[in-house]
Amino acid sequence: MTLYSQKFAVFCYHIFFVICFALLQGCISGGSYAPVTDRNQRPKITSGFHTVKPGETLYSIAAHYGWDYRALASANNIQPPYTIYPQQRIVFEQSKIKSVVKKKEPKAIKQTTVANKSKTTNVKKTPRKVKTKKVSSVANLRWQWPVSGKVVSQFATKGKVNKGIDIEAKLGQPVSSAAEGKVIYAGSSPLGYGKLIIIEHNSKYLSTYGHIKSLAVKEGDRVKMGQKIAELGSNGSAKAVLHFEIRHKNKGKPVNPLKYLPK
Repeated sequence: MTLYSQKFAVFCYHIFFVICFALLQGCISGGSYAPVTDRNQRPKITSGFHTVKPGETLYSIAAHYGWDYRALASANNIQPPYTIYPQQRIVFEQSKIKSVVKKKEPKAIKQTTVANKSKTTNVKKTPRKVKTKKVSSVANLRWQWPVSGKVVSQFATKGKVNKGIDIEAKLGQPVSSAAEGKVIYAGSSPLGYGKLIIIEHNSKYLSTYGHIKSLAVKEGDRVKMGQKIAELGSNGSAKAVLHFEIRHKNKGKPVNPLKYLPK
């Protein structure tokens, strides 16, 4: 290598070193290069809503929209273990939700508690027998019992919490839709209720049917009140018991089914 070539090589090394040093200084001084953690961090969404899809959990939704799952549950009045359902709306406007909860929730909870106290004692002594043929009209919907049998466990928000009612019947007995609507979920339950069916009745109400042996409908089917949707299975014991719930669609809040079903 000639003397000229050696000098040129040294000159190139110096230029390369100066460029690398300048880039490093730019990153350290916070120029236009953001740290990796800042680029990966999701900003918190504080407006709009998310409609729950099958398989989603409150934890995954909270992470996607930059929320702590406990704060998101509190904002939507969702209690532990943070159960959500397909088609349920998760709202991100926390200030609006809190104002609604403060105005409406205490009255609804108080009424539910009183109803439970008046009915729980009677059920323990003589389980209530129900038939599916009677019909009632509540919340702009016509309701019918989903299965004929005995109510062996009532709705309760305190003590041994039950978000619906449990109706003891016969294994394989037909299960009917409690009201007209659309099947939005038919498959395995993540809550330990075996197979599960969820029916959307209108913009406000859903009903759920747990401990199903076999399905007679699929997602997307329109069903009429009293139409067979499944056959009853067992709850893991020797008894065949249907777990039945009615929920407010937007909040996912369970309500006492006995206030909606015919006497």
